[in-house]
Amino acid sequence: MTEQTAGLRNRFVDAMSRVASSVAIVSTDGVAGKFALTVSAVVSVTADPPTLLVCINRKNPIEVALRQNGLFLISMLRADQRNVAEVFAGRPVRGEPYDFSAGRWEPSPNSIPRLSGTVAWFDCRLFATHQVGTHTVFIGRVEHADHGHGTPLVYGRRSFAEILHLPQRERDEMMFPDPVWDERADEEWVE
Repeated sequence: MTEQTAGLRNRFVDAMSRVASSVAIVSTDGVAGKFALTVSAVVSVTADPPTLLVCINRKNPIEVALRQNGLFLISMLRADQRNVAEVFAGRPVRGEPYDFSAGRWEPSPNSIPRLSGTVAWFDCRLFATHQVGTHTVFIGRVEHADHGHGTPLVYGRRSFAEILHLPQRERDEMMFPDPVWDERADEEWVE
C-alpha cells in the first residue's frame, strides 16, 4: 500500500465514521454452525422482491457460515440493546464475546436465531454474494419480516447513539437542541 493509498484509506475511514447508521446483528445457523455479528452495513436493495444486503469482513468466521448455511437473519437493534451490540461486536463490557446468552433469542420462521425486542427483523435466504476488497456483500431475499416498538440504536462518530426527534416546525421559529456529535470549537475544517 502506497503512502497516498494509505492516506486516502485513513481519510475514507474517518469520513465514514461521521455517517450514522442503524445497528444490526446478522445471525445464521445450520450445517456450518450458529454465529452472530454486529454490523452497520445493512441496506435495502429493492422492495420488489424484498431484498437487502449486508457486508461482512472475510476474516470473520460468520462469513463462511453465511455462505454454507444459505440463510441469515438481520435483527435491527433498539436503543436499549447496546450491550448486545457490544457482545456481538466482540467487545463486551462484561461476559464473553459472541455469547448467545446476551439478550433473549428465539427461532425465526426459517429457524435462524432472532433477537427478541428489536425494532425490526428480516429473515433472508442467500441470493448472491460479491467479493469487494476485504469484504463479502451478501444479498438476501427477504422471506419473512416484521417490526417492533422503540427507537433504533444508531452508530456514528465511533459511538452508539439514540435518535433525537426534532420538534415540529412552527413557521420560521424552530428550536433545535445542541448537537450531540458537534466538533470541538478549536478544530479547523481542512479540505
